[in-house]
Amino acid sequence: MHIINHYFPHLTDHQRKLFSQLDTEFRGWNERLNLVARTDVDNLAERHFLHSLGIAKVIEFPAGSSVLDVGTGGGLPGLPLAILFPEVKFHLVDSIGKKIHAVQEMARDLNLTNVTAEQIRAEQLRTKYDYVVSRAVARLATFHTWIAHRYKPNGDATSGLYYLKGGDLTEEIEESGLKATVYNLSDFYTEEFFETKKVVFVPTNSVRPE
Repeated sequence: MHIINHYFPHLTDHQRKLFSQLDTEFRGWNERLNLVARTDVDNLAERHFLHSLGIAKVIEFPAGSSVLDVGTGGGLPGLPLAILFPEVKFHLVDSIGKKIHAVQEMARDLNLTNVTAEQIRAEQLRTKYDYVVSRAVARLATFHTWIAHRYKPNGDATSGLYYLKGGDLTEEIEESGLKATVYNLSDFYTEEFFETKKVVFVPTNSVRPE
């Protein structure tokens, strides 16, 4: 887990321990459920945990805030972010029950009391959140319709969606008609994997009136 310590040097010993425990647990579940491609397991820390933490390079979630992770799959980006921000509440959702079961078990084994996980589609949720995070589960225009009404009113300028995507997003953002800011993860990480990886921030107030 050296790569995470390298980019996040202020981690506590406890957080470091949690990341290495997450690594072990995730591999175990991946054997059974294929949470991520088998070929990626060798690069789990870099391509999955560190990638998830890319969101933390552009936003520091304030203590007491709430974050919704949509289409979390095996708990990404939610679980690594929950380790990094213990004072923030994370709700991880996915439509696939066995993946959510794995996430619940991992959160319990790591004693992440700031994590809840639920099998549900984002558009069925009724709770409202300060932030939404996700690792590209759909085109931005489509995805945004699922979460546009999931925000608490009166959020500040940082409230909104933090979406991990890759490649050239110009057309996709244009198609969505949303105000979006794109951050290149290559500005924060030197590994080749991150050359085309981005965090797209869509503030809550960029929703067009219906």
